Amino acid sequence: MNYSKIFYSVLLPCLFACQTPPYQLEKQSSNPQTLFLDSAFEPSNENMISIESEVDIFLLDDEMRAVVDNKLRNRHSYQHKARILLDHLFSVENLSLQYEGNANIVAREAFHSKTANCMSLTIMAYALAKEAGMHVQFQQVNVPEYWQRDNSYSFLTGHVNLRITNKPNSESVYTWGDNGIQIDFDPYIAKQRFSIKKITKKTVIAMFYNNKGSDALIRRNYDVAYQYFKAAIKQDPNFSPAWGNLGILYRLNNHYQVAEKTYRYALTINDKNLTVLNNLALLMEIQGRVTESQPIRNYLQQLRQSNPYYHALLADEAFDAGDFITAEKLYKSAIDLYPQGYEFYHGLAKAYYKQGKVNLSKRAMRKAISYNYDKTIQRLYVAKLHFLNDIE
Repeated sequence: MNYSKIFYSVLLPCLFACQTPPYQLEKQSSNPQTLFLDSAFEPSNENMISIESEVDIFLLDDEMRAVVDNKLRNRHSYQHKARILLDHLFSVENLSLQYEGNANIVAREAFHSKTANCMSLTIMAYALAKEAGMHVQFQQVNVPEYWQRDNSYSFLTGHVNLRITNKPNSESVYTWGDNGIQIDFDPYIAKQRFSIKKITKKTVIAMFYNNKGSDALIRRNYDVAYQYFKAAIKQDPNFSPAWGNLGILYRLNNHYQVAEKTYRYALTINDKNLTVLNNLALLMEIQGRVTESQPIRNYLQQLRQSNPYYHALLADEAFDAGDFITAEKLYKSAIDLYPQGYEFYHGLAKAYYKQGKVNLSKRAMRKAISYNYDKTIQRLYVAKLHFLNDIE
């Protein structure tokens, strides 16, 4: 469920938290151009990169055009075209694409590597559909806050999909309806009734750059991360997550003053960006400004208590810290809120195993297998269950 990585915490496991903020937060409304620090992130020779252009991201090669010519042209029904496209992407006889969360790649690379994340899959499908003369629209799915872990980093993920219609600029939104077909590479998301809004191609490009910058940030390749975050902002100056991630980059490099200004500017764009609020509170605490951060913490805490993925995030952090008893309790809290969350049972199985509770670990792993929908993950879970079965 990955369109755009938005870091929320790096140093501390945070207790968050009222639909109306119980405080007045000063925002940053000065010229955003003053928030760039080119001189501080001037790349070395080895970090000089060529940012993928819009053409690079969506470009098809001859083999991809041949697929369009052979399978998608001269079809009368756009519904038929959409189904043929999906069959080609995922059938074993053809591409048999596999999901990989960190595969932030352009359309051509996704096609030939047969591995991509949701963003890259969506970009590739868009490029193929456009080549076939189909009317395609990017959509952002407003999913609940959903975090993933990568080493010591936690990041928030969002989701995009495609809508194919019989004519351009259709205003209706249907899933497999008469006026449109929604193509979504996450079966869980496709089954939900989350609200959807149309987004521009420029915003999608900004999301792509933001993902690339986030990957560089995880690798501590800060010069490259800066170049991608700035490129994302140039594509869509109102894409708040890129400003928020730029603030993270500044904070990690001790540019505290401009980091705070960048967070506050991100909040002028979207005052509901809870990730930026959390990072602003973290920055305040690093500087010893706990009294200022506490109202933000209380606000976020109240908002997130009903989100199972928030409890799972805290469980992941407790597990990484070696506190397996707390991790067990928090995974159970997540399951109480969303009993079909296969990843919660997987986490619970790990917490049980670390405590020597092998039988309970097996039971939790079976639950994870029963609720999972992804074939790649299923193979991994089954292998882990076999490992557990061999212990006794």
